[in-house]
Amino acid sequence: MSLEIFLKGDVYYGDVKGKIPHGKGKYTWSDGTVYEGSWKKGKMTGGGRITWTSGTTFEGEFCGGYLDGFGTLTNPDGSTYIGSWRMNIQHGLGRKQYSNSDVYDGSWKEGVREGSGKYDWCNDDMYIGNWKGGLMCGRGVMKWLNGDLFDGYWLNGYRHGSGVYRFVDGSYYFGTWTKGVKDGRGMFYPGGSIRCPSSKRLGKKKRSIKRSLSDKISINGFFKELGRISSESVDDDVGESLDDKSIVVCEREYIQGVLISERIKNNAGVLYKKEEQRKFHMKEVERKSSLDIFEGHKSSYLMLNLQLGIRYTVGKITPVPMREVRYSDFGEQSRIRMYFPRKGSQLTPSHSSIDFYWKDYCSMVFRNLREMFKLDAADYMMSICGDDGLRELSSQGKSGSLFYLSHDDRFVIKTLKKSELKVLLKMLPSYYKHVHAHDNTLITKFYGLHQITLRVGKKVQFVVMGNMFYTELQIHQRYDLKGSYHGRNTNKDDIEVGTTLKDLDLAYDFHMDKSLRDALFKQIKLDCIFLESQRIIDYSLLLGLHFRAPEHLKSLLEPPDAFHKLQKTLGPLRHVDHSIPPKGLLLVTHEPSSVNTEPGPHSRGSTLRAFSVGDKEVDLLLPGTARLRVQLGVNMPAHANHKVSHDISGSTEVKLYEVYDVVLYLGIIDILQEYNTRKKIEYAYKSTRHDPISISVADPKFYSKRFFNFLEKVFPSNT
Repeated sequence: MSLEIFLKGDVYYGDVKGKIPHGKGKYTWSDGTVYEGSWKKGKMTGGGRITWTSGTTFEGEFCGGYLDGFGTLTNPDGSTYIGSWRMNIQHGLGRKQYSNSDVYDGSWKEGVREGSGKYDWCNDDMYIGNWKGGLMCGRGVMKWLNGDLFDGYWLNGYRHGSGVYRFVDGSYYFGTWTKGVKDGRGMFYPGGSIRCPSSKRLGKKKRSIKRSLSDKISINGFFKELGRISSESVDDDVGESLDDKSIVVCEREYIQGVLISERIKNNAGVLYKKEEQRKFHMKEVERKSSLDIFEGHKSSYLMLNLQLGIRYTVGKITPVPMREVRYSDFGEQSRIRMYFPRKGSQLTPSHSSIDFYWKDYCSMVFRNLREMFKLDAADYMMSICGDDGLRELSSQGKSGSLFYLSHDDRFVIKTLKKSELKVLLKMLPSYYKHVHAHDNTLITKFYGLHQITLRVGKKVQFVVMGNMFYTELQIHQRYDLKGSYHGRNTNKDDIEVGTTLKDLDLAYDFHMDKSLRDALFKQIKLDCIFLESQRIIDYSLLLGLHFRAPEHLKSLLEPPDAFHKLQKTLGPLRHVDHSIPPKGLLLVTHEPSSVNTEPGPHSRGSTLRAFSVGDKEVDLLLPGTARLRVQLGVNMPAHANHKVSHDISGSTEVKLYEVYDVVLYLGIIDILQEYNTRKKIEYAYKSTRHDPISISVADPKFYSKRFFNFLEKVFPSNT
């Protein structure tokens, strides 16, 4: 039944049900807006077309009076959107053509670009990869009109993280970026050292990346396409290197976009080949170590099992009222055990991994530790058990342990040997007392201790720890320092971005504010006494360095993303006056409202006081970057003095500066090796072949003293 209804100046003509629109009909509002299509119980529901007085039109699906489903929005300025909607907002897969002819094809979330997508600029630049909040964020490939290409990681629209930049002339730069500028160590391969793809191949690539909404875009589709672009235009070309002897490359180091040093490798062809072989070998070793855990099953099962177990136990223990820990809360017998069948049970969800048993040790103790470290249980679960999952890292130590990093970089999860599990359970009562008494302790913070057992009997133990390098700043160099020197150096050809260096590789000493240094060594002494009391050895100081570019070198700074102006010649660099002191750091009086005061995964102590600011609590001001709270082991400023200049045969090295402003991140790690009978035998054997002082293994008392004395040389007193 069709009727014409007049409602306060609006007019409806069409099907009705009880005098309200229901079925097909046309509704004209008093301001001239017109909708024609399906109705249900007085609301636009189903297919229809609406035209606003501004000239904007939408044709597609409606639900409950909202644009909801699939449809096309056309604006008077010529921009269009074809895709999914949810309650008047672009949400899901869609294609938008902007008024300037730019085109975005991909995933949307609440009206902004988020997820996987491709953006074509009107000037023929193109990006395909991940988006967040409307900006390029995550893994992605950018290709410019002139033929240059970048494949790597992005943050808030800038290159941020590791990546490779390929120039149209065949040159490559492999390195890291921070907020759009090169930051850290990288390798530059000039044109000709790696063959440039033929124009025929480039043409094929360009055709292969053209897609549209009609292709039923999916996340997998985008990443297959991203893989084609990056692998065909970068990886395959790298494999087409010329004869080893003809390759000359340049190792460069940048600090916030300023080129600090470079080293020309004349025999780089051989080194490059060795590096590729080493990487392949390491991948094989990592693959086997991961698979061996599950006897052929994917190591991704382990990550899923971790998340399932932690979600279960944290959810189970958190509602229990807080109380003081008891003697019975410690030890191997204090545990929660649960079976996780793949099909699920009354207490556990179904999952896509394999059946496993879960064991959570000392649940109340670690619950109290998390509270002591001021960690919210919900944040902890979201960090480790969220949809973004965990990332597997390669082990750089001799233990063969597997390492996982939470998606937000706050927590590190490490597999343990059975012996390490026993040591941690044994020392846990003393550890609990120590961290309770010393807010500023530098010792690793433990958040949970767990075990996974497969039905076939295979067991995997692991511990959750705070990430000492959780910071918004780029960690340019990292060191593992024990205080010994036998075997404590790294092969120069094995050093790459992210490599953890050792004692003999450290070419700097660090000069700090007097009060900061006093606080540091007071705590190191307390921590060493604790470890000595537990008869622990083989621990290290993990040291991370963030370098600041000297202010008078900022004139050499490349503006963010100015890649077309990159200096690609291998000629001599300009002379810089080494006598000018750096001025990239500033200590200012602490203002809680101006900095992030939330405890980090590695720190919970008080704000430190600085002698240079009248012994007041201080923040670290980084001009143009950030204002950071200074705590023990976190955001600690210092001057790094370069001690020696290495003579590297077969290469030319140019150091542009010898004194740097640095921000230090540090803590004591690897505290689960007891000085047992096996270590005593190892000491007796090695001490007959090497200087007993030089070898790492030693009596706990001597180890502690040597460790402390070594660090006093690394951080010398200014008085």
